[in-house]
Amino acid sequence: MAGARPLVVKLGGTTIAEERGVLAEVAALARQRDVILVHGGGKRLSGWLDRLGVEHRFRDGLRVTDEATLEVALAVLRGVVNAELVAALREAGADAVGLSGLDGGLLIGERVPGLGRVCSVAGVRGTILQALFLSGFVPVVAPLTADGSGLICNVNADDAASGLAAGIGADLVLLTDTDGVRAKGGDRIPYLRAAEVEPLIADGVIVGGMIPKARAAVRALVAPESLAVIADGRTDGALAQALSGTERGTRLGTA
Repeated sequence: MAGARPLVVKLGGTTIAEERGVLAEVAALARQRDVILVHGGGKRLSGWLDRLGVEHRFRDGLRVTDEATLEVALAVLRGVVNAELVAALREAGADAVGLSGLDGGLLIGERVPGLGRVCSVAGVRGTILQALFLSGFVPVVAPLTADGSGLICNVNADDAASGLAAGIGADLVLLTDTDGVRAKGGDRIPYLRAAEVEPLIADGVIVGGMIPKARAAVRALVAPESLAVIADGRTDGALAQALSGTERGTRLGTA
């Protein structure tokens, strides 16, 4: 697949056992094109916050992050989850390297009002990725960055993935635990134009955690040939299906 655009894959599962199939696909695909793996870990993080007695809440599908929540997020996302994924990818045959949006200034953050220590991705410093690609590594990115004053902040993983995709001109596959965006009647919407997303959010069709996913997919559509898919990561061959257009999910485009 010489000359193929880079690919950003955002994982949707919560345990390594759930991700084995996708990680094997990533390892195989990384032999053909440059792949970046972005992970969240929201359910793992919520579990740790509950165990530690740290109150947590969401707004429009995004986690409100105070200082206590941020400390736990750093430990769980950059520590536990990132290390587990790097180890599993290496076992699958990919030479994976773990990092976060802080490392090398990879993600340039901009504070999101009203969410505390949370940033959106305002830009990407892609030199570290190019260095890793040239050396044959698969970057595994935890969604963390710094704001304009240097404070470490949490980043929604879908936003981190789409910011990376837009910043380096990559295709984007958001793997999740649902089979895409659904209409009011419950039927899956197989294709959405970018211009349709905000009206569907305003009408209450796209709700909860699907809001940041849909907005992230739209953000990645920086060129007519850009690919953005919200796909069901629980199915066998989920990544291959998303790239071939046979996925159980929702594909987004500019037209």
